[in-house]
Amino acid sequence: MGKQLVLVSHGLFCQELKKSTEMIMGPQANIHTVALLESEAPEDFREKFEAAIEGLEDFVVLADLMGGTPCNVVSRLIMEGREIELYAGMNMPMVIDFINSELVGTEMSLVQAGASNIAYVNEVIASDDEDDDE
Repeated sequence: MGKQLVLVSHGLFCQELKKSTEMIMGPQANIHTVALLESEAPEDFREKFEAAIEGLEDFVVLADLMGGTPCNVVSRLIMEGREIELYAGMNMPMVIDFINSELVGTEMSLVQAGASNIAYVNEVIASDDEDDDE
């Protein structure tokens, strides 16, 4: 079993991100989700997270928001000495980069994948139009 990915978020964002990614990349048994529901406290989320990672030896965690409860709970585990690789600001390009890295055996560039896929599309279109005029 290769590296595992754990997506954590407020609400069902993590589950829906997994589903959306699977529309493009196919089923992903190595991606797990832990959602913080509105009715849950940080302690509840921590229990769910610890249950989700039980038995996982090599995993990466992507959180939806730096400073949010899911990220903070995992951060506390890191501060308590747990060895967890945690990234905040997850988006679909990061998840796809994880999958591709596992498939082809390359180094992950999750931050670069996430950031490099942010674009103001109107600007891109305008730039393409200017290039066509030359």
